Amino acid sequence: MSEEVEWWEYDDAAEMASAVAGDIGFIIESALDARGAAVIALAGGETPLPIYEKLAAAKLDWKRVTIIPGDERIVPLGDPLSNVTVLAKHFLPKGARVMPIVPNALPDYKAAGGSADALMQDLHWPLDLCLLGVGSDGHTASIFPGPDYDEALSGPKERRALGVMPDPLPADAPVPRVTLSLAAITTARALMIAVTGQDKRKVIETAIKQGKSSAFPIGRVLASTELPVDIHWAPK
Repeated sequence: MSEEVEWWEYDDAAEMASAVAGDIGFIIESALDARGAAVIALAGGETPLPIYEKLAAAKLDWKRVTIIPGDERIVPLGDPLSNVTVLAKHFLPKGARVMPIVPNALPDYKAAGGSADALMQDLHWPLDLCLLGVGSDGHTASIFPGPDYDEALSGPKERRALGVMPDPLPADAPVPRVTLSLAAITTARALMIAVTGQDKRKVIETAIKQGKSSAFPIGRVLASTELPVDIHWAPK
């Protein structure tokens, strides 16, 4: 694991949102300056929504920015569970290219993962940024324990996405997923985590201590990255 894991602590989620949005804006601007385009992966869930509200207000050349979800539920576009639908609401009006990685809710989740991987082969790689969240169970993106866990963690390095079936299925979204692979996440030029709450902080701290033998997916991801990781945390 990279020894450069740095915690950034804030008084509340609003303060964290402003700081993280500023950091993401800087990363996008740097990519635009370097090669005229930026490709970023953003997390789903409720925690990053204030970040996206702040980020969408930034004066950036959004037409040169491609945004993908770091993971997606296999549901139709427009479904309340769809991560890309949430991202599109924030960033499509700004002119960004918000790319669905599951354009069709295929009944075979493995086929959905293969389709997503093929779509992402056309993107500039590595990602300029991957923003992760962490669940209270230690999952990140949609890397969950289950039949596809080992494949998500140790599949071919050139594989960028795959279909996964969490076991057990999360009660709040009991559907199969497509997720970025560990290799896709850990090769990003910048890797950030944004979380709130003491429970998630304890999970991440435990995962870091456990290292490569961690029982938590986030621990396995962090143990595999060699780049600096910024963990942004607020109590609520």
